[in-house]
Amino acid sequence: MAFVATDAIRGRFSAAMSEMYRAEVPQYGTLLKLVADGNSAVLARDPALADTLRRNGEVERLAGERHGAIRLGTDAELALIRRAFAVMGMHPVGYYDLAAAGVPVHSTAFRPIEQAALTANPFRIFTSLLRLELIEDARLRAEAAAILDARRILTPGALELIERAEREGGLDVAAAIDFVDELLETFRWHDTATVSAESYDRLLDAHRLIADVVSFRGPHINHLTPRTLDIDAVQAAMPAHGITPKDKIEGPPRRACPVLLRQTSFKALDERIVFLSLSGHSVPGRHSARFGEVEQRGVALTRKGRALYDEILAAQPERDRFAELPDDWTDLRRQGLAFFRYSGRAVRRADLEAAIDSGDIVADPILYEDFLPVSAAGIFQSNLGDAARGAYAARSSREEFEAALGTPLFDEFALYEAAEARSLAAVTL
Repeated sequence: MAFVATDAIRGRFSAAMSEMYRAEVPQYGTLLKLVADGNSAVLARDPALADTLRRNGEVERLAGERHGAIRLGTDAELALIRRAFAVMGMHPVGYYDLAAAGVPVHSTAFRPIEQAALTANPFRIFTSLLRLELIEDARLRAEAAAILDARRILTPGALELIERAEREGGLDVAAAIDFVDELLETFRWHDTATVSAESYDRLLDAHRLIADVVSFRGPHINHLTPRTLDIDAVQAAMPAHGITPKDKIEGPPRRACPVLLRQTSFKALDERIVFLSLSGHSVPGRHSARFGEVEQRGVALTRKGRALYDEILAAQPERDRFAELPDDWTDLRRQGLAFFRYSGRAVRRADLEAAIDSGDIVADPILYEDFLPVSAAGIFQSNLGDAARGAYAARSSREEFEAALGTPLFDEFALYEAAEARSLAAVTL
């Protein structure tokens, strides 16, 4: 039997998700055009950057590159979503504790991990798991748990196709098409809540995110994010296109040599929803959760580089300490602060630097494919209206998250280290 490549299934799903979200949130379509026009302008005025992106296959992936975000309510839902994403070649990478920043979740990112798969389609889903134990009211906590335990986030058809892919090792063309259609239903927006208005208000008082997770039939996609090459230009252009951006861009400051991840978004939509009363009558209400986001990705920092970045963030105030992180590709590489991919003719290891200086070997920055917990929390807070909330006292546990997931998380640093090592081995004797 001929199976469809996981990259192809992921590509189809990513495109379908984008079309669905564009129909649900028209401003997202405006954002896509704004980003596409801006990327074309950057490539036209910066031939060196365009050459680097082409050499690494990034120009082709720009148009289709996006990430989404979902929020799950139970361990069982997390384990089920892992199986669904595995059908598309998406694996859990990294661990993010957002409770420390006042958001009652811990998270991972499902994404491709091989370079060829990332080049084919780098679609990612930032996936958060609600920490019910952080709801202080015991009665409300029990009510939320009962609501979540009763819901089923996958259609019977999606579950059947996941089991088929696991049993047979893949999906044929017809089954892959059906799988995408079925899985899409998990993330579709439904404007009818599964709780009463009174329950919703109690959940809302506990935390807006808790209300968003518990009050609906499934983990609707709460944002999709295209990749821009100039996030400052997009941020400045949003208001002229009828989009109100958040007050500031999350992540590192603007640099000649971008690092890690910068993100901005437009404000969450205030949407009409319907509650069902105990008598069966419809009760009108409002809910805010879904928004649009833009990201700009830079080089992945090494463990040493990330330690320096985190130290800079922790400084009070930050002042100009970002100057301590070199804004020069050569310095970042030679100081072991960022990851690079090497290409060119093979040389002796001792001659590597001379070969780079002469142009016989090219060292290109390895793109950061992951996320930043502080930035993610900043985006969540600005759209949930909980910016003033302090950190939760109870810290999250990677081990507990992995137990719920049913598999170990991939370490993002190990993935970047392996990619750099492979490229270095290919050009040195």
